[in-house]
Formats: sequence, structure tokens, C-alpha cells
Amino acid sequence: MTAADDAARRPEVVAFDVNETLLDLAPVRATLVELGQPEHVLPAVFSRTLLTGFAAATAGTWTSFRDAFLAALAQGTDLAPAARTQVADAFTELAPHPDVEPALRRLTAAGVRAVALTHGSAAVAEAGLERGGVSPLVERVLSSEVIRTWKPARAVYLWAAGVCDVPPGAMGLVAAHGWDVHGALRAGLGAAWFPRSERTYPEVFDRRALVADDLAGAVDALLALPPR
Repeated sequence: MTAADDAARRPEVVAFDVNETLLDLAPVRATLVELGQPEHVLPAVFSRTLLTGFAAATAGTWTSFRDAFLAALAQGTDLAPAARTQVADAFTELAPHPDVEPALRRLTAAGVRAVALTHGSAAVAEAGLERGGVSPLVERVLSSEVIRTWKPARAVYLWAAGVCDVPPGAMGLVAAHGWDVHGALRAGLGAAWFPRSERTYPEVFDRRALVADDLAGAVDALLALPPR
């Protein structure tokens, strides 16, 4: 069986992206609005945060998600340093989207392990999952801060599979970001995409992605794969 065939089978572990995929960024948006910024600022700042982290990783350096976010705020808004810190602190108030708990319960009922995989702070992700009462459904939170790089670097997905003690092909990824799904597929994982802030899965990315209408559909698509 080839690695591609292996990844096209039902995973033993499903890793979920955290920001936007599991946790709602509404508290961050609300803080920006409270400080006089228009609502559309958050998508631009969030995208610039990712660009900063991706660029650092590609160049062989590293920055934390929080520092990249603060830098993006400095570039994309006129907020003073104290206000930028206030916005960054709002990440500690995140909670899961309403569709997260039923999706995780679907996996649990099917006997598939669920983990969270972020390039942000593990503590922030853990607090958000706890706030929504879904922590018992998630085996562990993995942050690529441990290996000082960012998704979609291949090393992150291989590291996550190793920590979970499964080969890459036995791990699936669910994310609302096409770049994350693309990275997982290129690393030998199975992967499913669904829309939140993105409208479509980019055609320039790996076409083996399972594309669903929502989070429940993404989970069901992975569970519907042939057994290993």
C-alpha cells in the first residue's frame, strides 16, 4: 500500500485546527470594534498574522503566534501598544463554535481519537476548549511552538503524528483553511476542508482534499473512508 493509499483510509486520529476551525474569534473582533476599529479589520489582521508566521518559518526563523499578531496589528491598525495588547489578550476569551461539540462526539462514538493542532499557544487553545466544555472530547492539544515552526510546514504534521504514535497516513486533519489541508495532504495525512471565513477550497491546492459543506460533513467524510 502506498502512502497515498494509506491516507485515503479511515484515520485512527483526527487533528483539528484551532483558530476559526474550532474556536470562534468573535471576542477578538468585539475588542477591535470596542477600540474603534471596523469589523473588517480582523480578517486582514489575521491574514497578515499568518503571513508573518509563514514568512518567518520559510526563512528559517520563528516567531510566536502572539508576537506575529501584535506585529500585524501594528501594521494594519493605528492602535497604541496598550490597545494592541488588549486585543491580543482577547484570544484568552475564545470559545468553540456551536457545531464543535456534536462533531467531536461523532468521532468519539466512532472510536476515533481527536486532538487539536495549533501553531498558537497550547494554553490558549486548552482554555478555549475548556470554556466550551469540550475538553473531555479532545485527547490533547499540540502546539507547533514546541518545534518552533508553523503549519503548513511538513514537519508539523509529521511531528503531530509521531506524538500521537501513529504513522502519518493514520492521521486525518480537519481545517477551515485550505493552506492547512494542503499542508497535511502533502505530508501524507488525510484531510478534510469546510468553509468558515473561506468560501471555497483553492483549486491550486492538493485536489485529494475532502471538501464538505460544514464541520459535521468534514468529520463524516473522514469517517466514511474505507477502514484500514
